[in-house]
Amino acid sequence: MQLGRRISAIALLCSLSACADTFPFLNGSSTDQEPLGQSSFAQAEGEQGSEVITTLLNRRSLLEEGSSYDLVGIAAIGTSARASEAELTSAKLRAQASLMNWFPTIGPSVSLTDLGDLVAGLLIEQVLFDNGRRKAEREFAAADVEAAAVNLSVDMNSRVETAVALYVSGLRGDEKAALGSRALDQMMEFKRVVSGRVDGGVSDRADLRVVQSKIDGMRSARATAHEAAATSRAELKALTGQEFATAPTRMTLATPPGTSHYLSVLKARAEATRTVARTRVERAGLLPGITAAGSATTEGTGAGLTLDLATPLGLGTPALLKAIESARETAHRKVAEVEEDARRDYSRQTKRLASYQRQEAEAAALARTSRETYRLFQAQFDAGQRSVLDVVSIYEEWVQREQAHIDAKYEVVLIQLQLARDLGVLADGDAI
Repeated sequence: MQLGRRISAIALLCSLSACADTFPFLNGSSTDQEPLGQSSFAQAEGEQGSEVITTLLNRRSLLEEGSSYDLVGIAAIGTSARASEAELTSAKLRAQASLMNWFPTIGPSVSLTDLGDLVAGLLIEQVLFDNGRRKAEREFAAADVEAAAVNLSVDMNSRVETAVALYVSGLRGDEKAALGSRALDQMMEFKRVVSGRVDGGVSDRADLRVVQSKIDGMRSARATAHEAAATSRAELKALTGQEFATAPTRMTLATPPGTSHYLSVLKARAEATRTVARTRVERAGLLPGITAAGSATTEGTGAGLTLDLATPLGLGTPALLKAIESARETAHRKVAEVEEDARRDYSRQTKRLASYQRQEAEAAALARTSRETYRLFQAQFDAGQRSVLDVVSIYEEWVQREQAHIDAKYEVVLIQLQLARDLGVLADGDAI
């Protein structure tokens, strides 16, 4: 008889385990799959919308549609396989599961009687009062989704910024290398003239050494620019798996709007909301709750009410409650700190942008002045009024100012990219 009861209990447990395969909601599997091409930020129809996720979904890319920058950004997003995408999916599934936490729970009940018999059955529990614990769990899961969504947006915007910055660095290297090639051709012509003057006894051999030294320096700078461009393109190809045009039709980039919130601020707010919800869960766990329970066993059925405490009360319970309240204040202060850091960063970046825009304009003006001076010196040299070293020096100055203009021009674009990355406007929300 005892052996038969044990076999019955084991069979009952096995049948309960099989329920998980019969009902997908018991083992966490889901037949619902996101349609291909749908944004990771898309929210289920009829679901209460999240303001944070809606903000992310509605953000538009600063990169001009169809431009080389836009093509690079699209390729960067298309080849992404970030862990943050999987984290967002997991957070969504946890939030979906938390929506059902108010339903009754069912599980096996196995006990050993005084006579050594196993009594198996089903235990059904329904929480009647839990001090808001399950509601807080749902709020925590929703805030966890928001934090994961912002984190994904941060990752994708950083990825696009990295890809476009590599593309821009390649263009800068190409332009500086092209300038170096033109400068070398002109310096070689100066060397030919100086060599003829040295051979004719008009100039000293030291003049030839000066010109050769300048040629060596320009050749080294050109090689460095070529290597920088090749390195950037190799890294960009490794990131996107593609190669892009080296002569884009449009190189300028719009300044990011100052009305958008920094992604770091959105993330801090979502994390603060999640922290507050977690503190509510912890606080509810320190307070008593009421649960209705019913059981059906081989010995009969029964029902009743129970008073539960997730965490036993102790002398340290008041201190724990105060610590929970303090955690909420800490979360709000962290948001204030992040907002302050964001304001400082925005001010710093906009000032740097204005500075490099000024430098770009000044470098362009100085380069034009140097070019005009070089042409004047060249004419005076042809008339015998200037030495060749005078012309070489002013030509070298012109080349240096042209290089400074190139650096400032591309630095403006790089700063704009950094600002757009922090504001989360390098990728369309519905494309992530």
